[in-house]
Amino acid sequence: IFGNTEFLESVQDRYWHEDFVVAGTSAGAMAMSEVMIKGGSSTESLLRGSVKMGHGFGLISGVIIDSHFVVRGRFGRLMEAVVTYPKTVGIGLGEDTGVLITDGHMIETIGSNLVVIVDGHSVSYSNINNIEPGRPVAIAGMMMHVLAKGNVFNIDSRSFYKDMSDVEKNELASETRN
Repeated sequence: IFGNTEFLESVQDRYWHEDFVVAGTSAGAMAMSEVMIKGGSSTESLLRGSVKMGHGFGLISGVIIDSHFVVRGRFGRLMEAVVTYPKTVGIGLGEDTGVLITDGHMIETIGSNLVVIVDGHSVSYSNINNIEPGRPVAIAGMMMHVLAKGNVFNIDSRSFYKDMSDVEKNELASETRN
C-alpha cells in the first residue's frame, strides 16, 4: 500500500537523515526491511516456493524479519526466506519481544521472549535454485543464534554480544589494538 508513495519517501528520508524512530509490530515489523515475507505457512516451509516474498519499506537492508516466530514455529519459513536471498540475516521475533536497531546494524533484544538470528552468510550449499516448486530445500552451513533480553547482534560483523557494555568493551579493545 505504501510502496512508491510520498508518505513512504518521507518516512525513509526522515529515518535515514534525522533522529527519527520507526516502529512496527507483527507485519509492521516485518515490513521494515527491503525484502519481506508476505505469506507462507510454517508447516509447508522448506518446500521451494512455499514462502511468499515481497517488497518492504526498505528502512534496513540485508535482513528479513519474521514475527510470532517461536509460538508459530516459523524456523523453516525464515530459513527458506534467507536461503532464497543469499547473504541476508533473518531476524525471528518471539512473542512479547522486539529489537532496537541502531546505526542500521546493531540489534538489541527487548522484551520477555527470544529473538532468533538466522545467518545465511556462511551457507556453503543449497539446492533452492535447482529444484522444482514444492520440493524439499537442502541447506548446508546456515548459522543460528538465539538472543534473550539485552543480548546484542551486529549485522555487519555477524557478532553476538551479551549486552551493550560487552559491545563497548570490544570497541575499546579494537581501538587500543589499532
